[in-house]
Formats: sequence, structure tokens, C-alpha cells
Amino acid sequence: MRNRDNERGGVNNAPAAKGRSPRNAAKAARESIDGPVRRCILSGEHDARPHLIRLALAPDGRVLPDVRAKAPGRGGWIGVTRGELETAIQKGRLKGALARAFKTGEFSIPDDLPDLITAALERNALDRLGLESRSGMLLTGSDKIATAARSGQLHALYHASDAGEDGCRKLAQAWRVGSDREGTDLKGLALPATRPILSMALGRENVVHIGLTDRNAAKRVSEALDRWLHFIGPDPVATPCETASQGASASDITGDRTAVTVHEDFE
Repeated sequence: MRNRDNERGGVNNAPAAKGRSPRNAAKAARESIDGPVRRCILSGEHDARPHLIRLALAPDGRVLPDVRAKAPGRGGWIGVTRGELETAIQKGRLKGALARAFKTGEFSIPDDLPDLITAALERNALDRLGLESRSGMLLTGSDKIATAARSGQLHALYHASDAGEDGCRKLAQAWRVGSDREGTDLKGLALPATRPILSMALGRENVVHIGLTDRNAAKRVSEALDRWLHFIGPDPVATPCETASQGASASDITGDRTAVTVHEDFE
């Protein structure tokens, strides 16, 4: 599980102070996390619940992602990347960890579980963008975003994976000027979704750039995107825009990933 200190002020993964036992150090780390804490069944590390992915048992005995943590019954939480999960599945580590979490061995792990998790996280992130759009906390269109950025009202900046580099660069510059951070590397994040995908999610036409003008809305979007981007990891295909952001941590990722439809309790 990665260090999220710089992103959210979460777990402090610094070495334990001299004289502090590992158990006390782990306890101190848990107490530093805001909100409910859960333990990753694969890495053993603790993190805030919204940063992890819950796996739950469907009525048919399959293990499915429950990214909104609404499904009834026992669940197991993971905070690893897709690559790490695939390794754990191949080596049988996930099955053993889930057996302990579920208190039973009567379950089946779908061969496409990593795909199901990716799709559920994508849908959750795009749904969150859609909700913020309908609540009026989200801007699209270069001119509107640039005006908000220069006036210091912008709290997050995102781009479609096929956005032009020049447009991304101009908006980043406006953001730096408006937030008195000229000379820094503050810039937006290129999402692993093209214009048609973002346009469909937001119910708007030709969505190329997205700006969040409310701090709490930006935090909600950041958490939803961060789980998705952390899980899928970096993609070798570079995007037109440089990728970096506040509150999100994927870089150089792109491509369309159409969400798989699953039961609403397991999304």
C-alpha cells in the first residue's frame, strides 16, 4: 500500500521513534487517520476506509467488489494495486486472506475479479463527477475554468485523456497565478477517460477540461479518483497533458475502460 501522507495527511509511514514498539507505532499510525480505519487483508497496513476497496460475498458465493461498502455481511478490505492483487490471486494469498475475513471457505473468486474492481472504481469515480456537476460545484469549458482559476476559486483541475497539451498548460498557468503559486509545478491531472466518456458521465457536450470550485467537492472527487487511479496503476501509453495533481496520484495513464454492470450493492 502506498504512502498517502502527502496527499491526504493520512498514515504516517515514517520509522518508529526510538524506544517505541512496533505495536505502539502501528497504533499511533492508526490514530493519526481521520475517520473509520480498516486493515488491508493482503498488506496488513491500516488506512481510512474511503481509501480502501471492500470485497464482499454475493448471494451466489462469488467475491465481488463493494466499493461503496453497502453490501451486507462480512467483507475484506484491500488497498493494493491491480498488479499486486493479481499476484496475490495467482499465489493463493487472496483466497487465504478472504477465508479468514469471511470466516468461511465457501466462496469463489471470479477469474475477472481485477476487471470487475477496475470497472466498479471507474463507475464510482465518474458517478461522483456527475453528482458534483449536477450540484453546481463543477465547471467545464476552458474560458469558465480559466476565469475561476485566475480569481482564486479553483480547487481541482482535470483533463480528458485526449485533451490538447496547449489547453492544459494554459489552464495550469491560470491556476498558478490565481492561487499565488507561480513558479511551482501545480497543474491538472489527465484522467484515463476520453472526451465522450466524460461528456456522458457529466451529461454535457464535449467535456475536455473539468474544474472544481468547492473545496469539499474537490476532496470528494479526489478520493473517488484516487482509489481508481491507485488500483489501475500507471499505463505505458502517455497522455497529451502532463499528469500531476493535488489529491490524486496517478501519472501517464490513458484509455477507455467501460464499466461492467453489476449489482448496485457491489459497486
